[in-house]
Amino acid sequence: METISRSVVRKDHEPKVSGRSVYVGDYPGEGVLVGKMLRSRLARAKVLGVRVPPLPEGYFYVDASDVPGDNNVNIVLDDTPVYCRETVEYIGEPIAMLAGPDEAVVDQLLAACEVEYEELEPVLDVRRADFAFFNYEFGHGDMEQAFREADQVFEEEFMTGYQDQTYLETQGMMAEPEADGRMFVHGSMQCAYYVHGAVARVLGCGPGGVHILQDVTGGGFGGKEAFPSILGCQVAVAAHKAKAPVRCIFDRREDLEFTSKRHPSLCRYKMAVKDGRVTAIDCDVTFNAGAYSTLSAVVLQRGIIAAPGVYNIPNVHVRGRAVKTNTTPSGAYRGFGAPQTFFAVEMMMDHVAQSLGVDSLTFKEAHLARQGDSTSTCGRYHFPVPLPAMVDEVDRACDFRRKHQEYAKPQTGRYRRGIGLSMYFHGAGFTGSGERDIIKAVAKLRKYPDGTVEVLAANGEIGQGLRTTFPKIVANELNLPLEKVYYNHPDTARVPDSGPTVASRSLMVVGELLRRAAIKLRAIWRDGEEQEVEERFREPDFMIPFYLDKFQGDAYPTYAWAVNAIEVEVDTFTGVSKVLGAYGSFDVGTPIDYNIVMGQMEGGFLQGIGYASIEKMDYDARGRIRNNSFSDYLIPTTMDVPNLQCMLHVEKYPDGPYGAKGAGELPLVGAPGAYVEAVEQALGGGVRLNHAPFTAEDTMNALMKEGL
Repeated sequence: METISRSVVRKDHEPKVSGRSVYVGDYPGEGVLVGKMLRSRLARAKVLGVRVPPLPEGYFYVDASDVPGDNNVNIVLDDTPVYCRETVEYIGEPIAMLAGPDEAVVDQLLAACEVEYEELEPVLDVRRADFAFFNYEFGHGDMEQAFREADQVFEEEFMTGYQDQTYLETQGMMAEPEADGRMFVHGSMQCAYYVHGAVARVLGCGPGGVHILQDVTGGGFGGKEAFPSILGCQVAVAAHKAKAPVRCIFDRREDLEFTSKRHPSLCRYKMAVKDGRVTAIDCDVTFNAGAYSTLSAVVLQRGIIAAPGVYNIPNVHVRGRAVKTNTTPSGAYRGFGAPQTFFAVEMMMDHVAQSLGVDSLTFKEAHLARQGDSTSTCGRYHFPVPLPAMVDEVDRACDFRRKHQEYAKPQTGRYRRGIGLSMYFHGAGFTGSGERDIIKAVAKLRKYPDGTVEVLAANGEIGQGLRTTFPKIVANELNLPLEKVYYNHPDTARVPDSGPTVASRSLMVVGELLRRAAIKLRAIWRDGEEQEVEERFREPDFMIPFYLDKFQGDAYPTYAWAVNAIEVEVDTFTGVSKVLGAYGSFDVGTPIDYNIVMGQMEGGFLQGIGYASIEKMDYDARGRIRNNSFSDYLIPTTMDVPNLQCMLHVEKYPDGPYGAKGAGELPLVGAPGAYVEAVEQALGGGVRLNHAPFTAEDTMNALMKEGL
């Protein structure tokens, strides 16, 4: 094990365990107004008016008319309003906020508000959606010739549903007008500079008129990437009107119903096979963006780049759309579009192999990409593709090859077993030219006269360990004890913009900037003086430039790789599938802290199994999310998968700190393909499964349909 990989006690461990950590809900309430939303009860309607009851002194009604700047939250298309415009576009859309010192009184005032609507026909079904926020298309090769010359052509459709991030701490933000005229906004978030740009635009002030602080944050998983910009703008407008601090913290039901989730997907795949090999793949990918576009552009981009999977197929065509429906807006979630398409391509490869009468793993292995091969966007796999060795590691851990052949034989009796395997990657860093042309990350180190060093960056600690790993990198290069280097939660008034805490980029990209900055500081170190050094992002020279208009080039500098196997036992009386074992080999490059990385792998893998199996979330006929509590939205615990084994396979990335690559998102991505293949094999009888999550109810329906 590398020296840098040796585990240390996390720097945020003691404050969190002792209860000293201050979350946004822990700030004293004296003088702080409680903000709560007046939300739409219809999926699509004109708002004709709102009858607001008489407000006691010190209570405020805040709506779009109170926005001093632009009533649009700065995300991608900037189409999300702070408070609704003339129409509401989904159930739960904020029409206004009521704020006041007593929460019970605020609740009473909200209940007394009456909204007059002119109801409009909503679009709820993604198949009926006629408007696309984003539409991309790319490919290479000669599709017509490949399909014309094919021995066989296979077509299939795959669907995935919502997944809620279910972080421990619900969404919460607070805005405080300061004496110097600035607005101070703080709370639970991933991307302080995202919130900074959004709030400045909404308040109509310059960048200096706002500063944003990330408070201690109880988990994000993508759910606190864009949504805090929306809530931050809402509390900032309320604080601006009230000239007093305003805090809004969602309860769990509100959070489950009205915050962004993973995009549901509909993927249509068509494959040409000649002489036993796939010669062409045609992918049509539709993501349900919901009522507003939020982050759908970049979620869709990552999803369609991954649509052909880890396979080297000579002829590729991919089309992707993010369509509007009158449902809760979708957003970022760990994996960011890739879990949907990797599920589809892995199941498609399984089904084609079955149709050809060959073992699915053998079939997949024959098509694997190798170092030097072209990517789906005509970039290049510049570094080793370690999947064959990782398959062997998983095989040794669970005896996959033998079990896969054994369980393929006809099974009888109440309990039946199956095992499935998926292979996949996660593009490390922001998609396309984002790092180079949009983010342009800057990181700094400040040395104080006493010899302590502060990391100055904008990346947020959301449970993934940055407050420990960033200082580890700097301390290692400066030959300092770890306690001499520290990293506070970022405040935009103090730290440069090192980019968002997304895309598994923080450690690989910003960690490397800090490593290089530490080398600079070491070279000029002067005892007893305050010194500061800066490092800026430079795109690696080897990269093939990416052009979004052509959708060509290196979408990522490198890739993290993984192989997952899941073994299940299906109870044909109840439909319940018991996970007998889950096995994962993960290549995230050099782990900067072994325990932290293994925690990410285990937690992410379990999260993916939940997405594959029990995390069923849907909306009713009116467009309202039906699952709004942990009684009816289930997430897995360690009791659900007691035998979960994760292994690290290290392929170093030379432009990451000590060889590290992106780690946070990778472990979730492949679980659905492995899990659903396992259930499909256990059911036997030629059953073809095509959606995730695949629940106990789905299993019973499949058993009854097939008469098994």
